[in-house]
Amino acid sequence: MGKTGRAILVTGGAGYIGSHTCKALAAAGYSPVALDNLLYGHRWAVRWGPFERADLADRDALEQVLRRYDIESVIHFAAFAYVGESMAEPDKYFRNNVANTLNLLEAMRTTNVERIVFSSTCATYGVPDAVPIAEDHPQRPVNPYGESKLFIERALHWQGLAHGLRWMALRYFNAAGADADGEIGEDHDPETHLIPLAIETALGRRRELQVMGTDYPTPDGTAIRDYIHVTDLAEAHVRALRHLEADGASGPLNLGTGCGHSVREVVAMVERVGGRRVNTRNAPRRAGDPPVLVAAPGRAREVLGWEPRRSSLETIVQTALRWHRAHVPGVEQRAAA
Repeated sequence: MGKTGRAILVTGGAGYIGSHTCKALAAAGYSPVALDNLLYGHRWAVRWGPFERADLADRDALEQVLRRYDIESVIHFAAFAYVGESMAEPDKYFRNNVANTLNLLEAMRTTNVERIVFSSTCATYGVPDAVPIAEDHPQRPVNPYGESKLFIERALHWQGLAHGLRWMALRYFNAAGADADGEIGEDHDPETHLIPLAIETALGRRRELQVMGTDYPTPDGTAIRDYIHVTDLAEAHVRALRHLEADGASGPLNLGTGCGHSVREVVAMVERVGGRRVNTRNAPRRAGDPPVLVAAPGRAREVLGWEPRRSSLETIVQTALRWHRAHVPGVEQRAAA
């Protein structure tokens, strides 16, 4: 168990997964310190500890925060994460996701912070040779976003050998859903994730949902993804932190369910749970998207004792729909600005 008050820096702590993880950390007896530049995060999502507005490019600010709160470990979410944008602006992704993370690692070394849980991604695998995908599958990213995350995984490995950094890289699949208590949820601008887009369409806030690719080699022609509830992801980060605190081995872990759902299956679930039709329009494939991404999740169970408990597609859609019905995207952010 984490000691009460142990300070954990959560970069990107005002974001979707970061804010849910701050809540999980607080419930586990830690003191999360959310650091975010608010480019994509929301001040209203920071509710379980102090907030520091700073950018990872600012090495001095990072060191000051690490010292001020006597940070013991870091959970690192802050990154650009739009696959399509990364294809058009790879330099932007390498500058932020790679160079700025190296800044963070250097600041940690200067201040003697020796543990980090890194938000990685299944995008490091690229187009898989077979599914489900295990951690030892070759990593061949097909977009700069995945490439930037893979670079940091390798940097963590070498920092561990050179400087004793203790690390875990959590390669998760498609984060989805919302906090069961309704306190926080998914609010991106722009929104590119399928489930919130489908829900917003069902609620009449969008005219239609574009189905990006209907000619994939899948049973219904649409892409298949492994959806994992954001609260399950948050719990896995807390368990990974405890694993490192207990001198567990560094390394990568998949976070997924092992069950894939196609775009059309997701749309059908939103229609069933919400009781409303989702207007769709077929569109070309999005560059950089593999046809199928499904995790082999067994290693996370073995190493962390973690299993997704809230990640049925129905539960994911139910919690997300409840959040979106109660919150118009961007409203809280404008009110807090």
